[in-house]
Amino acid sequence: MSTAPKALPRVVVVGCGFGGLEAVRALAKAQVEVTLIDRTNHHLFQPLLYQVATAGLAAPAVSAPIRHILRKEMRGGRLTVLQSEVTHIDIRAQEVVMSDTSRIPFDHLIVAAGATNSWFGHDDWAPFAPGLKTLADAFDIRARVVGAFERAERARLAGDVAESEANMRFVVIGGGPTGVELAGTLVEIARHTLPDEFRHIDSRAAQVVLVEGSDRVLGSFVPKLSMSASTQLEKLGVELRTNCKVSHIDAAGVMMTTPEGEQALTSRTVLWAAGVTASSLAKAISNGCGVLLDRAGRVPVQADLSVAGFPQISVIGDMAAVHSDGKPVPGVSPAAKQMGRRVAANILARLCHAPTQAFHYADYGALATIGRSAAVVQLEVPLFGQLCFSGLPAWLFWLFAHLYFLVGFRNRIVVMFDWGWSYFSFARHARVVAQPNGLPNGQPNAVPGKRP
Repeated sequence: MSTAPKALPRVVVVGCGFGGLEAVRALAKAQVEVTLIDRTNHHLFQPLLYQVATAGLAAPAVSAPIRHILRKEMRGGRLTVLQSEVTHIDIRAQEVVMSDTSRIPFDHLIVAAGATNSWFGHDDWAPFAPGLKTLADAFDIRARVVGAFERAERARLAGDVAESEANMRFVVIGGGPTGVELAGTLVEIARHTLPDEFRHIDSRAAQVVLVEGSDRVLGSFVPKLSMSASTQLEKLGVELRTNCKVSHIDAAGVMMTTPEGEQALTSRTVLWAAGVTASSLAKAISNGCGVLLDRAGRVPVQADLSVAGFPQISVIGDMAAVHSDGKPVPGVSPAAKQMGRRVAANILARLCHAPTQAFHYADYGALATIGRSAAVVQLEVPLFGQLCFSGLPAWLFWLFAHLYFLVGFRNRIVVMFDWGWSYFSFARHARVVAQPNGLPNGQPNAVPGKRP
């Protein structure tokens, strides 16, 4: 009598960011049934998302359809890709629950759902200070930035100088890489892209203010590079406000607590780059597995990236609180990729009843671009130690590094061409914005008002 073939082990991967994508690529080669679930249909290259928000690149240049990226892996017949949102994880039943209440069973689970914006308990600030994590966020910010100049032109034409100036004052909150990149690019738009495009305003008079709570920007970099970044930002025309704690944000602008006391910045465009928190799925894992989340809402994992007491569940990327060689692993794309590969290897080891291996993070350094021909680079070079440089050489290194890590040959060519054209012409042709909900072009989501 013939017997039915033995079912393959079922591995479910939640999230197709850098970590999830690497894990799927490694597992698709093995004799396992893999199901990848993501709430979008695309993989996003987040390090360049700010360029979509500031009209430097079109969305397809920094994203690609998941099914297209993984088309070779799907030919093996053991990979299923689903576009859906996972809302809960049933630990006891070993099933993930999706938004339509359907359930997907698993033998092994990899949660790589990433992080979202955090306003540190002030979610009421979100409508006035959007963060940047998704393509939708980038489109929203682009519309606000482009619309700000349009509203400034209308206000000036109507004789309302104060309202025009408020629209031409941009406030970026958070002096990390995203905040620095946004601030530097906003100055370039005002001073190099838009001059001569308006009759009643001079875009070069726009004010860009970067607000940071600590005493320096790019706090994760060595002090020497942080000082270099500050100098380059100020040379571009960014106004730095360090040691400033944001106390309130509304449609009128920002209130800050400074060493000199409370200060107000009137602005119609405030951008948030100050904090993130892990995906809400971390709470489901915390409740089901009995682990305590850290202050950023991340799941503490063991050395092999599994949850203590639940070897069948692994958490990677921005959702995981990971230590390697006694140091916390930063939430950056190289770390997520390395975690994806390690967790896939450990799952395959468990299936073979072999011991798993601890995750060791290979730190290649950090990069941040500030503006045209301005950047900082901090590299860990084997045998030579830490290498730090800034300015034009760092900017060129940043360009080629991001081109190399982009997903897809087409995206590399498109981005290289767009960057080259923008460098010589200062043009930003991705400034076209949609008109949501039938609102006039440039209408902000929040109606400006007076502070109480």
